Amino acid sequence: MQDEYLLQIKDVCKSFSGVQVLKNVCLNVRSGTVHSLMGENGAGKSTLMKCLFGIYKQDSGEFHITGEQHNFTDPKHALENGVSMVHQELNQVLQRTITDNIWLGRYPKKGLFVDEKKMFDDTKALFDRLNIHLDPKIRLDKLSVSQRQMVEIAKAVSYDAKVIVLDEPTSSLTDHEVDLLFKIIDVLRKEGVGVVYISHKMEEIFRISDEVTVLRDGTYIGTEDIENLTMEKIVNMMVGRELEERFPPKTNIPGDVHMVVKNLTTKYPPIVKDANFELRRGEILGVAGLVGAGRTEMVNAIFGARTIVSGEIYVDGKIIDNGDPHKSINNRFALLTEERRETGLYPVADITFNTTIANIQSYKNKLGLLVDRGMKDDTDLQIKNMRIKTPNRRAKMRSLSGGNQQKVIIGRWLLTNPDILLMDEPTRGIDVGAKFEIYQLIINLAKSGKSVIMVSSEMPELLGITNRIMVMSNGYISGIVNTDETTQTEIFNLSTKYLNNSKEAEV
Repeated sequence: MQDEYLLQIKDVCKSFSGVQVLKNVCLNVRSGTVHSLMGENGAGKSTLMKCLFGIYKQDSGEFHITGEQHNFTDPKHALENGVSMVHQELNQVLQRTITDNIWLGRYPKKGLFVDEKKMFDDTKALFDRLNIHLDPKIRLDKLSVSQRQMVEIAKAVSYDAKVIVLDEPTSSLTDHEVDLLFKIIDVLRKEGVGVVYISHKMEEIFRISDEVTVLRDGTYIGTEDIENLTMEKIVNMMVGRELEERFPPKTNIPGDVHMVVKNLTTKYPPIVKDANFELRRGEILGVAGLVGAGRTEMVNAIFGARTIVSGEIYVDGKIIDNGDPHKSINNRFALLTEERRETGLYPVADITFNTTIANIQSYKNKLGLLVDRGMKDDTDLQIKNMRIKTPNRRAKMRSLSGGNQQKVIIGRWLLTNPDILLMDEPTRGIDVGAKFEIYQLIINLAKSGKSVIMVSSEMPELLGITNRIMVMSNGYISGIVNTDETTQTEIFNLSTKYLNNSKEAEV
């Protein structure tokens, strides 16, 4: 079995609106292996897998599962024939339980009724097999994004598929959950399953892969055994050039104190508790911490998207009212949210709308009517500056890759000319080449006098471009360190400081 191809993709082509996004792409996956698929945003990775899964219909080319040709007409057809997929953007029924979400569309029946007991027992057995510790009766809207991601992975496994596609599966997972995912993948390997693994995280690729295939601009570049690859070689295959440094030099120099947060406490768990810190003009302040530490809640509260129970925010020595996002925008704040699909974009609207929506008032004339020319010019400018891969400004947001969607949202906020940018996981789901561009953009913004707060779960990223790192633990700020003087060990120790502390008895 190890010498047979479980999945063969032959000469697949696909075009959208006259733009060819896949050009005779080939891919072969062996049984019991992890085959990583890499490339820059817009290279065609997700599009190829959506063609395999029946979401898109390829223009030409073939898919073979265990030697038999298939052209799936829809995801149900793919699932019935041994192919399952975990998408980068979760699409779940949040108001229903874990059990309902896993067995949706295939409920076991007992006579005319759904067999609730069997469904629960099967879910429990699946979780025990995968070592997932969640109550199957919990509604999904009570779970964190990372927990919902683990549910989706378990659902994919539940189909007993021959081929499982994982598209950026760790984008929302903690280090512990990543370890658990890799243990699940090892179980699947031993069972002979072929895993197609899409990720931009180089450390994961070298840790989990057997083979790597690289696409560039929709074209097949090559396939190599992981033993024959280095990070530099993969980057060169992806971008067609050497990437000498992973992070650009930090040329920004923090100046005077720009913003002061005093005794900030938020409502509803997870809670930010009595937060005090300063942000300097031209500074990049990183925010580290485990999932649930309060990082996202902190930036949301500053932006007025989360209720503040007590505390004040000062800008240039004056107290300000960021009671809601509209007031924050007027106070020249911008927030790039963690979950772009849920809170950051309008998927069925075009790029022009998504780029200009936060600054819409500036495009109105004296009669209150929108002036299309200004909206079009600004959108074209951001497409050029952010190097967004799209046929034109009229393309729907849902047609873009995840990384290009993120670039549109960043461009949107830059049009509001903010002084303080709050960026929550700004490079999540973005390839190594595009990450470098966004790092350079953030540094240039800081160099121009903007102040940046950047939440990130990637330690190398925080150490690579920030000036200081604020560490959060269970809602508290457990320490603020100078980036050039700290270590990953110190940051990790600070992130666990209040996890088992008697101080929590008061909360």
